[in-house]
Amino acid sequence: MTTTASSHLSIPRLRADLAAEVIGPGDAAYDQARGVFFRSIDRRPAVIVRPVHAGEVAYVVSLARDSGLELAIRSGGHSPAGHGVTDGGILLDLSVMKALEIDPHERTAWAQTGLTAGEVTAAAGDHGLGIGFGDTGSVGIGGLTLGGGIGYLVRKHGLAIDSLLAAEIATADGRLVRVDAQLHPDLFWAIRGGGGNFGVATRFHYRLHPVDTVTGGMLVLPATPEIIASFVDAAESAPDELSTVANVLPAPPMPFVPPEHHGKLVVMAMLVHAGPREAGKQALAPFRSLARPIVDLLRPMQYAEVYPQEDGDFRPLAVTRSLFLDTVDHRVAASILDRLSESGAEMPVVQLRVLGGEMARVPVEATAFAHRTSRITVNVTAVFTDLDEAPVHEAWVGDVAGELRQSDHGVYVNFLADEGEEGVRAAYPEPTWDRLTAIKRRYDPGNLFRLNQNIPPAGEF
Repeated sequence: MTTTASSHLSIPRLRADLAAEVIGPGDAAYDQARGVFFRSIDRRPAVIVRPVHAGEVAYVVSLARDSGLELAIRSGGHSPAGHGVTDGGILLDLSVMKALEIDPHERTAWAQTGLTAGEVTAAAGDHGLGIGFGDTGSVGIGGLTLGGGIGYLVRKHGLAIDSLLAAEIATADGRLVRVDAQLHPDLFWAIRGGGGNFGVATRFHYRLHPVDTVTGGMLVLPATPEIIASFVDAAESAPDELSTVANVLPAPPMPFVPPEHHGKLVVMAMLVHAGPREAGKQALAPFRSLARPIVDLLRPMQYAEVYPQEDGDFRPLAVTRSLFLDTVDHRVAASILDRLSESGAEMPVVQLRVLGGEMARVPVEATAFAHRTSRITVNVTAVFTDLDEAPVHEAWVGDVAGELRQSDHGVYVNFLADEGEEGVRAAYPEPTWDRLTAIKRRYDPGNLFRLNQNIPPAGEF
């Protein structure tokens, strides 16, 4: 009988007991199945299990608990820290679980966590409805939602968790429980921002919002300190219906970018106005007037079109650091441009997202995501091709993030890389942290769910 390193884990027994696909190290599909979005993460699980229903998820959770093997949970595999795969443990891959039940009259949806943001958005869009996920369609809704969910509707409808009505969770003791405001309210509070620390989310119940045609798309502007600072000012002054993501980077050689701008620093922005068309046109006008656009692809579109088609084989080498800023003035913008010019990476990027709006109106204590008053989130990223150069790019990213840091020392947990306990603590202010560790002790005292931005049980320090 073929077994893994643990006598508790038999691949033939798993195949006999489960309808799930079970993939072992000797199988032809193994190398592709263990891969995650970031190519620098190269780990070899003892077994990969793709359950077909929630009962099989609970089975695998119990197996991991009883065997003592590390458990990795993957929804979409985009974790910057590589938490969607394990070395020598069990990989619970939810990608087969894609059931989606939309009630267009009640404007709600039950969505299994193998679904991606793009898949749910497209299906809801068929009914003129939507929910604010992230800015990449291939990201799984599991980790995205559990960490908060900052996306193109963040100023209009808040975070993804602000539209979460309930969830089904496989807990460390092997139970499947429904959590909402009445059932296990402490656990429901914790999963709205606390990540995968408290169980495996098998499906979510969302409130959907009327989102049919939006006005937006890509706008590329020259990158100067004045334009960057003015872009952020305009985004902060914009109506709540408008959310923006501004990437300051060397212009890539895309077909729609004029060749004379390739390699020159630009502001490559995505803007989405979720409101009437004429109001959208007016809201976008201040951005178009900042400078003569290099590229202007702003137009009315279906909301699902904000997620363009992706290259499924794209697996970058990248390092990133995230932080919150209070302001981006001329001095900060000039510093961003100077540091980008110094990078030796193939694609250095500083991404700026203005927050506020509905996200900021939710009380800080209402969810485990506690950064409601943070104004701007920033990602400093270097994308490169030679793994041996990773330390150089890591140093650059760290230096830039340190130089930009202001009075807000928090971090959005979904943008957190592998930054140790200090990084995790920055994601949760002290009162939030204390409450989370107490809930962790109640639902996962053995810290089975530890391959994440880990919150240990109270008393385990």
